[in-house]
Amino acid sequence: MAKAELEPVIGLEIHVQLRTATKMFCGCALGFGEPPNTRTCPVCLGLPGALPVANAEAIHYGLLIGLALNSTLAPVSTFHRKNYFYPDLPKGYQISQFDLPLCSGGKLGEVNIHRVHLEEDAAKLNHVGVGGRIDQANSSIVDFNRGGTPLAEIVTEPELSSAEQAGQWLRLLRTTLRTLGVSDVNMEEGSLRCDANISLRPAGSDQLGVKTELKNMNSFRFIERGIRAEVERQRALIEAGEEVVQETLHFDPRSEAITSLRSKEEAHDYRYFPEPDLPPVVISESMLSRAAAELPELPAAREQRYIEQQSLSAESARMLAWRAELGDYFDAVCEADRSLDAQAAANWVAELQGRLGDQEAEDSKVSASALAQLAALVASSKINQGGARQVLDQLVNEGGEPAAIVADQGLEAVGGAEQLAPIVAAALEANPELTERLRSGEMKPIGVIVGEVMKQTRGRADGEQVTALIREQLGLS
Repeated sequence: MAKAELEPVIGLEIHVQLRTATKMFCGCALGFGEPPNTRTCPVCLGLPGALPVANAEAIHYGLLIGLALNSTLAPVSTFHRKNYFYPDLPKGYQISQFDLPLCSGGKLGEVNIHRVHLEEDAAKLNHVGVGGRIDQANSSIVDFNRGGTPLAEIVTEPELSSAEQAGQWLRLLRTTLRTLGVSDVNMEEGSLRCDANISLRPAGSDQLGVKTELKNMNSFRFIERGIRAEVERQRALIEAGEEVVQETLHFDPRSEAITSLRSKEEAHDYRYFPEPDLPPVVISESMLSRAAAELPELPAAREQRYIEQQSLSAESARMLAWRAELGDYFDAVCEADRSLDAQAAANWVAELQGRLGDQEAEDSKVSASALAQLAALVASSKINQGGARQVLDQLVNEGGEPAAIVADQGLEAVGGAEQLAPIVAAALEANPELTERLRSGEMKPIGVIVGEVMKQTRGRADGEQVTALIREQLGLS
């Protein structure tokens, strides 16, 4: 089968640690980086006779997520035991949800949601030894602090078609969850983890191929690289006439190697049955009202508002809406000077963020009012774009007031025909050969003349105005 005839089909399973004070079914406090095995009790360790009690705040957070994703909220939801045996699961089962999840269906952006359910996290295995391999010379130790942490698992429909699309959608989901306040979504600390189900099928077919699952990827870059690598691995197998085996895989971001962890389990392999120690969760009107009242403006709605009400480009609207802190900073810039053109303000926010790297604009030395003042100086032609970028560089490094920096460094724009006309005439006179070529209709040398004028004005002239004056003085149309 030709390479171009195959298309990827990708579905995502996202595990989100909820930002509650205690664990899902016990009163142990949550905290990252605590000494190992210090946040445990008989309940989360699965000791005989210990009984779980569902965390009401975790259920509230689950309802918030469901509302944000436009899901159908179950009036009655139940917990099940998901049975499997692994060293990080002391009970021999995980309390999760099966056929009656808290949320069903929904949509975020262009991606449909299959379900959202609540469960408890497993403990954390730490592999000791070279390369993390387990053999006679190596071992694994278990830290049970994480065991029992409340999780929301968000499962998409299998309708993503590329690694890039998956990465972009995950960024939207992360910003949505952060805006809701249900999780800190810190991927480095494992608060947001993603599994990807990947298959290939003939282009245009509505039948799914055999899928594999890439487990526990914890950065957008690794997720995208892992999906690309698995797509190419499956493509090579199919083109060679070999079968894709349904299994769970690990992607090593250092070597980009994909290795098998275990055969892919089906639901019946887990022997689900209702959790006998937990009653069904009945969602009351007061619970729904509280969740609806706490629902903030979400990134997708914010993006649409920027486009419709402030006439931002789609690219600018997405940049600002999908990074909540940056959007808040942009709003503060616009509030500082309501006469500013919103798109111009967005462009200067982008200029600033490009200089800051991973630092947030609100944490920089450039206040929102200072950036608004800079944008206003450009809009009023008191300084040109090049000079404004010099001012922005100084603001990033030292802070301060844009007008004072402009005056101190002599960056005021040189404008108006009276000021610029003699400088343009001198530049043309100093370059007779280029001037004759321009008169003959060859426009390429105009950049040299503009550059000469910019040099004489120390970059303070407006390039478009200089170009217009050159044409005027040479009688060019």
